[in-house]
Amino acid sequence: MLDAINLTCVRDDRVLFSELSFSVRPGEMVQIAGKNGAGKTSLLRILAGLAQAEDGEVKWQGETLSRAREHYHQDLLWLGHQPGIKTVLTAFENLSFYHTQGAESLRWQALTEVGLLGFEDVPVHQLSAGQQRRVALARLWLSAHKLWILDEPFTAIDAAGVEKLTHQLLRHTENGGMVILTTHQPLAVDNLRQIHLQEKRA
Repeated sequence: MLDAINLTCVRDDRVLFSELSFSVRPGEMVQIAGKNGAGKTSLLRILAGLAQAEDGEVKWQGETLSRAREHYHQDLLWLGHQPGIKTVLTAFENLSFYHTQGAESLRWQALTEVGLLGFEDVPVHQLSAGQQRRVALARLWLSAHKLWILDEPFTAIDAAGVEKLTHQLLRHTENGGMVILTTHQPLAVDNLRQIHLQEKRA
């Protein structure tokens, strides 16, 4: 359902990757791998429609992102390096803001899953970096989006949190969802497919 076709990315006169093509289908988990500076985050931002490739195109359900933008964003959950949450709100208020549908009990369950029960009424700016990351990750327990694009989702997460998050990613793909992620964390996942970026010079 997601097709990357002959993508080329150039940053500061340096070619990060070129003529990169791959597809992601329902039920797949794909890890974008490569050395630091190889263009992993740049690729994710292109796939999410947040940046433009130097050449090539991305298609969702057979349509380019420029044509499919509205329903693509309805199907997409993007979590980048920054938590992307509202720091003046509490953890519970953030989940209520981003996920207005569904029972309130589901938000409590999501906070419990990420270990934030008891911190739900604390303004996010008073939480630690790891706790702020968990507020963002709690959205994965509430998301009905088909495609998750996640940039280093395991950052600042302890071993127990990594295990829970991994199980949630697997659950999403088992239900027909798709996951594209970057991570330095080894993943014990049978259905994981890796795409390696090789650094290139302009």
